[in-house]
Amino acid sequence: MQIKNRFSYVAAVAIALFLHGNVSAQQTEEESRSQETKQAQAVSKEVYDKIQEAQELVDAKDYPGAMRILERLYNPDKLTEYEQANVLNYMGFVYYNMDDAKNAIRIYDRLLQIPGLEPQLAKQTTYTLAQLNMMEENYPRTLDLLNRWFTLESNPAPEPYILKAQVFYQLQRYKEMVEPIETAMRIARERDKEAKEDWYVLLNFAYFQEENYAKVRDIQKVLLQNWPKKRYWFSLAGAYTELGEDQNLIAAYDAAYTQGLLEKENEYVTMAQLYMQREVPYKAAKLLEEQMEKGVVNKNEKNYRLLSQAWMLAQEDDKAIPALQEAASRANDGELDVRLANSYLNIGEYDECVSAANDGLRKGSLKNPDNAQITLGMCLYNLRKYSDAKKAFQAAAKVQKSRRMSNQWIQVIDAEVERNRQIQLAQEAARKKQAEVEARRAKAERAA
Repeated sequence: MQIKNRFSYVAAVAIALFLHGNVSAQQTEEESRSQETKQAQAVSKEVYDKIQEAQELVDAKDYPGAMRILERLYNPDKLTEYEQANVLNYMGFVYYNMDDAKNAIRIYDRLLQIPGLEPQLAKQTTYTLAQLNMMEENYPRTLDLLNRWFTLESNPAPEPYILKAQVFYQLQRYKEMVEPIETAMRIARERDKEAKEDWYVLLNFAYFQEENYAKVRDIQKVLLQNWPKKRYWFSLAGAYTELGEDQNLIAAYDAAYTQGLLEKENEYVTMAQLYMQREVPYKAAKLLEEQMEKGVVNKNEKNYRLLSQAWMLAQEDDKAIPALQEAASRANDGELDVRLANSYLNIGEYDECVSAANDGLRKGSLKNPDNAQITLGMCLYNLRKYSDAKKAFQAAAKVQKSRRMSNQWIQVIDAEVERNRQIQLAQEAARKKQAEVEARRAKAERAA
């Protein structure tokens, strides 16, 4: 998770120079006018002129030149405390523009050490230091400065609370992130302002770390309502998974699919699995087949296996067979060949069934080889290859759980063989009798 540590510091630094009358965003117009009046009275013309000269160089982006003027100007023995504050404040501002945060921090720290520093400037400098220390990844000091600033500010805006939450994030104090974020959101509502997307993302992270998935679910709903994005759909689905809200999980994925937000193979495969879980395997099979044709879902053993399962659950054995053939051809064990044999059995393709069952037994590594023998025996029986069928059932009968069924089939085969033998004997007897009748008739005709 990425959190924005870089702020618009030029605006946030809030230089309180009489030169431009820049003040804190929370300072009232009346306070600003009062400060400008006091500044005009407290700053000498010589100091004013030097700062003006430095300002012109800043406008020209000659920051080193401006800094040289300010460094020569700064002399605590010759400047009043108020003049020192203005010079140091502007020096910190220039250092920031030079991308020299370390020296900016050094200068602002010195500024805060002035005994008679005005409360408003002390407050805004404390906050600026907090932001600069955040930039420098000095998180413990940032937190200390922020806590100090909160004691000085009677009416904080939402943003400082968010900054505090970000510091807790960096310090891996995730549980403590919740209170300042929710406080920021409350203040925003009170001021008729909208909470920002990043705030919800931050709060979501905090609750996720606490494994409070009900809160995560509710936050994701807010994010989707206001900033609909693909990642929020999947985060919501993840929360539903953790909460065991399977129907809502499927609905979330289905909504993402309907909106065309699914892109990756794993997303489509998950959607297909959810369709099967919801007992709509036909939709799962159609989805997988379509995405495999597009090349989004890979044509590998795993996906062909899933496709075949979907078609079989949809009772579409004729459609399951091509997927099973592809999956079985890629498999090292015989499980899928046996499954293919069962599909052939279901649609009455007995020769193919025998071939597939034998392939499965030859490959081996079967969880239940007795089941494969039973399938083989049934297909051989339907082909009237009773001797081979009986051998298959006898092999299956070696396993206790398949013994009863196998013996029943053996009895059926024995009965069928006996019936066929009796039919054959009867047919032979009939042929013999017919031959005797015809012989007598021929003899009688010759005698006449």
